[in-house]
Amino acid sequence: MEIKIRSRNNIIKKKAGDRCFDFVNCLIMLAITVVMLYPMLYVVFASFSDATAFMKSSGLLYKPAGFSLEAYKLALGYPMLLRGYINTVFIIFFGVIIGIILTSIGAYGLTRKNVKLQQFLNISIIITMFFSGGMIPFYITVKDLGLTDNIWSLILPSAVSTFNLMILKVSFASIPDGLTESATIDGAGHFTLLFRIIMPVSKATLAVLVLYYAVGHWNSWFNAMMFIDDRNKYPLQLVLREVLITSDTSSMTAGTSDQEFIGETIKHAVIVISTVPILCVYPFLQKYFTKGVMIGSVKG
Repeated sequence: MEIKIRSRNNIIKKKAGDRCFDFVNCLIMLAITVVMLYPMLYVVFASFSDATAFMKSSGLLYKPAGFSLEAYKLALGYPMLLRGYINTVFIIFFGVIIGIILTSIGAYGLTRKNVKLQQFLNISIIITMFFSGGMIPFYITVKDLGLTDNIWSLILPSAVSTFNLMILKVSFASIPDGLTESATIDGAGHFTLLFRIIMPVSKATLAVLVLYYAVGHWNSWFNAMMFIDDRNKYPLQLVLREVLITSDTSSMTAGTSDQEFIGETIKHAVIVISTVPILCVYPFLQKYFTKGVMIGSVKG
């Protein structure tokens, strides 16, 4: 009986310890969540605030300081913002298509057993993840290709990411050889194997890479700053940089009564406008993340 009571007490103590751990863990995670979410909420609150009330407020912002949509009206009426959106959608659309196709072809070639110098090619490609020619050779290469001040300079030179190529290579390598061998016996060529068998099987990984490429092009601004001179070809992030870094809101605030203050709320409104679309894409592809990235990781 004593043994049973002791074991029963130990079980009770263990359960109490687990509950205590879960409680502390929840508090820590809640604190981290608040720390991460509040800057986003602050930007949203500031964008919906009245300009004068926002400039007079100090400290933390728990709600809009005087509700107003004036910042959004002025930001959405800015022609360069719409032009930046159109350019960015163009870059993402063609950048993702070209990136996925070239990455798939490269990963397919690196996983075929009869490819000559395959080990050398693998090492050569992996080296580019750690070393590059530098910014000046990169600029000279793009200039010699005649892509300066051309929107394709933001797509073609960075069409393939080595990191994404390695992820897809591991995914392709995890596909059973019997699947491709049986198709080869039936007369399937390389393009049939890639586009009709291997890529459909790897759709989870491809979905993740679509998001990686899309987010990469969406956030890219440095290449545009180097190669693009015509403001009508600016992507959204370069327009956003103009508004936030150089504080160029004069063209949006001209004629407003509180021109001195409205510029600050416009900055926050522009941040929200440029962030919401990419955030809306995440929930639809989130289910593929773990499956897509971790597939083949044990074998790799």
